[in-house]
Amino acid sequence: MQFSGTVGANTTQRWFTHSWPVGWHVVWYMMPTSPQAGAPQLDWDVTVERASADKCTYWITVKNLTANPVTFEGRYAVLS
Repeated sequence: MQFSGTVGANTTQRWFTHSWPVGWHVVWYMMPTSPQAGAPQLDWDVTVERASADKCTYWITVKNLTANPVTFEGRYAVLS
C-alpha cells in the first residue's frame, strides 16, 4: 500500500492509515515526485495508535520544507 499526496508551500499536513497488524515492524518513507534540485523538500514524522488488541493506526505528518507545493509518495517497508 502506497499513498500519494501534495503538501502546500511551507506547510504541514497529516494522514493516517489503519488496521495494520501490531506484530509487524513497519518503516515509512516519503519520496518527492516533483523534482527540485539543491535542497531537501520534505520532512516527516510517524506516530502510532494502538487501535485494538491486534491492530494499529499510523499517523504520518509530512512537512514541506520549500516555497513550492510538493507532490510525494508515501512508501513503507515491513521489516518483520
